[in-house]
Amino acid sequence: MVTGMAFGTFALVHTGHVKFLGKAKSFCDKLVVVVARDSTVEKIKGKSIIPEQQRLEVVAALKPVDKAVLGSEEDRLAVVEEYKPDIIILGPDQDEKESHLEYELDKRGLNPKVIRVNELSEGKLHKTSRIVERIESATLAKQE
Repeated sequence: MVTGMAFGTFALVHTGHVKFLGKAKSFCDKLVVVVARDSTVEKIKGKSIIPEQQRLEVVAALKPVDKAVLGSEEDRLAVVEEYKPDIIILGPDQDEKESHLEYELDKRGLNPKVIRVNELSEGKLHKTSRIVERIESATLAKQE
């Protein structure tokens, strides 16, 4: 059985996430998805809109996901050490460089294959930032 692992903030779950996780699942038999903690989301996105427990529950309910877990606030690779996936699947807009991640994993004696998924769903609202922009512009328009 091949275990895969994917990471994300999942600030607002959208079709880009669904497509990414579906593609990630195609590489493995069991997909473990690591949902970023609120503190991590705040560092990456500036604020956390949906609390981590709710994001975790939504991600866990998605069809491709076999297990959803919260990431670590102290050590981002602790979850990799715990689950020891065979494959780590990175999304198209994750800044992590495959070679750097492989280097960090190798230092810990871990050697999962690192794969980058480059496809996103089509449409204007396949990224959290675009959904937030749309909401903010609609809110401003109502205030005028």
